[in-house]
Amino acid sequence: MTHLPVDTILPDLLAALQIHSNVILHAPPGAGKTTRVPLALLPLIPAESGRILMLEPRRIAAASAARWMAQSLGEQVGETVGYSIRFDSCCSEATRIEVVTEGILTRRIQSDPLLTGVAMVIFDEFHERSIHADLGMALCRDLQRQLRDDLKIIVMSATLDVTPLVNLLDNAPLISSTGRSFPVEEIYLDDRVQGRLAQRMLAAVMRALHETEGDILAFLPGSSEIRNCARLLADSGTVTGTIAIHHLYGDLPFADQQKALQPGDRRKVVLATSIAETSLTIEGVRTVIDCGVSRRMQFDPASGLNRLVTVRESRASAEQRKGRAGRVAPGICYRLFSRHTFNAMTPHSPAEIMETDLSALLLETAAWGMNDPLQLEWLDNPPDAALTAAGRLLILLGACDHAGRITAAGREIVRLPLHPRLGRLLLRSRELNCTALGCDLAALLSERDILRFDRDTTIKSSSSSDLADRLDILWSWRKNRSGSDRLNQGALQSIERVVRQLMRLRDTQRPDAPAGDPEELIARLLLAAYPDRLARRRTGDGAVSYLLLTGRGAHLSERSAVRGAEFIVAPLLDGGFQAEASIHLASTVSEAVIREERADSIVREDQVTWNEREGRIVAERQEKLGSIQLSAVPFLPGFDLVVPTVVAAVRASRLSLLTLNESLRQLQGRMSHVRAAFPEQNWPDISDAALLDSLDEWLAPHLGEIKSAKRLSQLDITAILFGRLDYRQQRDLERLVPTHLTVASGSQIRLDYSAEQPLLAVKLQELFGTADGPTVCEGRVVVLLHLLSPARRPVQVTSDLKGFWNGSYQQVKKELKGRYPKHPWPDDPWSALPTRRLKPRDT
Repeated sequence: MTHLPVDTILPDLLAALQIHSNVILHAPPGAGKTTRVPLALLPLIPAESGRILMLEPRRIAAASAARWMAQSLGEQVGETVGYSIRFDSCCSEATRIEVVTEGILTRRIQSDPLLTGVAMVIFDEFHERSIHADLGMALCRDLQRQLRDDLKIIVMSATLDVTPLVNLLDNAPLISSTGRSFPVEEIYLDDRVQGRLAQRMLAAVMRALHETEGDILAFLPGSSEIRNCARLLADSGTVTGTIAIHHLYGDLPFADQQKALQPGDRRKVVLATSIAETSLTIEGVRTVIDCGVSRRMQFDPASGLNRLVTVRESRASAEQRKGRAGRVAPGICYRLFSRHTFNAMTPHSPAEIMETDLSALLLETAAWGMNDPLQLEWLDNPPDAALTAAGRLLILLGACDHAGRITAAGREIVRLPLHPRLGRLLLRSRELNCTALGCDLAALLSERDILRFDRDTTIKSSSSSDLADRLDILWSWRKNRSGSDRLNQGALQSIERVVRQLMRLRDTQRPDAPAGDPEELIARLLLAAYPDRLARRRTGDGAVSYLLLTGRGAHLSERSAVRGAEFIVAPLLDGGFQAEASIHLASTVSEAVIREERADSIVREDQVTWNEREGRIVAERQEKLGSIQLSAVPFLPGFDLVVPTVVAAVRASRLSLLTLNESLRQLQGRMSHVRAAFPEQNWPDISDAALLDSLDEWLAPHLGEIKSAKRLSQLDITAILFGRLDYRQQRDLERLVPTHLTVASGSQIRLDYSAEQPLLAVKLQELFGTADGPTVCEGRVVVLLHLLSPARRPVQVTSDLKGFWNGSYQQVKKELKGRYPKHPWPDDPWSALPTRRLKPRDT
């Protein structure tokens, strides 16, 4: 047997496991940990103690690891070493090492909380930090602490920062192995290759075919880029029959994935997503081409929507990709980015639990008996916002109650290999006696689209349901197993496997056709699974613009053939980066079906609002589902509804809906001076700010039947505020801050209180002989005098009347006497009689 680096640390690993329940193994790519460690543990774990479960992040990795280990023992898969993955299991009673995908472990623990027959769990490639691995670790740790202190856990990682993991596993011993890799030359192509990603990858592949030997592994972000690049390679004419082009991505049928891994008689070019970064060995690869980006889902808790994002890979991922070229011999890694970009990459990719929808995880923890998932031990605690969003959805689906406890429906849903939404869809299909249709629809929604879309794709001109169209295609394909080039045969086959699995789980025999109108049944099933994805067309915005139940806008994308429907359910939404979401799949639903299916959620309320444009109250009796209005009927609102609405409108207008005339401003000024002069008397504050804060106290009682801006403007605000004073305050107000003052000439002159200081504008002749200027508030506030010329223009502004007579009066007289000869201009103003009249004639 070929020696591998991990072989040197196996004795240390075995010794640590005899003492400790948990051990961490750090081993770089090429160390051989996946295939050597489980076999080395067989002598330590007697058959009667139970099996060794090893978790792999992907089906292809699980099957490949089991095959390698079985071959090393000279056996067939299913004897000592077996595997269990989705849709396939190869084990026997003799199996002692079972390689499983991560979701399988969760199902095992939920169905058997003691994990009977399992002695050890190995988490391989834990550095990938999938949400299933994190959940499996949390459940195993809780099981280990509560019920199975004999359960042993090994965590194997290539690049993970192991310090937090050591702390999580009670200071578990860390054992490190060297890797086995050959030198890999790095070539940066950022300045040499231009164009779109598929074209840049084509140029890099063509160069590598000429400059290197061995197979080529090219990393692209997604299946669409892989297909585009493969098409470009085929069209180039350079790739001959001596070269085989393989695809490798997660949604690819399992058999096609296997073909990409198995050795062949031709040179291979494998176009892969990040699935090929770790845990898979593709024999013969000597060259890697790294595009530098990856694609993943990010969940937005605020909107409850996922968005598919293409992001820069981490440095750890870039190094993992490069390492694939040095597994069997010295290799070359072409990078479609600069060295500067590489240095700027984040060290590690974020854990999936930090940026994905947590509704399935929350339902699993509720089924485990943890109403609060934070009671479990996590390497990274799930984000609060995402947990809150997940809790709201599970309540909406009826899977959990408001305390976070799992319901009877939730227990049925959690046993299904589906997202909680689709589990709820299956339960509703049973209630509607259309379980077969439910299985088809759930499978269709759980797998990739059966229709391929590219730039040349033309969409059906109009349809009432994208889902009904696809079900028709599925049913037709099921009969003759053929179809147009636009059909994704791999997706159809995957859907069919899911359907068979669900039919077995639901113990259902397929009828010839669903009972009832299929499109109505589809709408009912979708409403059960996606109650928050109901949308209504927005008037005036064409046939593709909708308002979602959550209040967010959305528009139908070019992938959807639905146009102009009043109500739709949108099972496939992309939150995107714009203000509006994109609806890729939709199905029409009638208002009658909505009212039947969502009867308990329809809110009926009397809505009274202020229409700013029309300047009036609008009263409607509304029926609403979230932000969607189902109906609105006008009604005559009562006083209890009108008054708060009008008050709110006045407050929003900052009092501009009221007539704030000069009379009011004078009253405000008078009250302000009294409040300042006599603070001990607690005079009310009627400033604009105070009035805004107290509208309910002083304005509301006077609104009566007022429902329009016109009627509001007719209110006498001065009278209302003056009327709030008691009799003594009204009398004192007139005495302390009178509206008029009698001056020496006998004239009554109006005071102006609109400024900071009371102002009296009076012709200077009317104050001859007066030494002291006027005051208010019992002499506490001095009045500012505007001394006027005969033309009533200010000639002096002063609070010191005596100083005026003794000073600047003579200059004023000199300037104005000739201009106004008919008015008295005595040399001695102290001895002159005050007058408001002209001089007598002949004087």
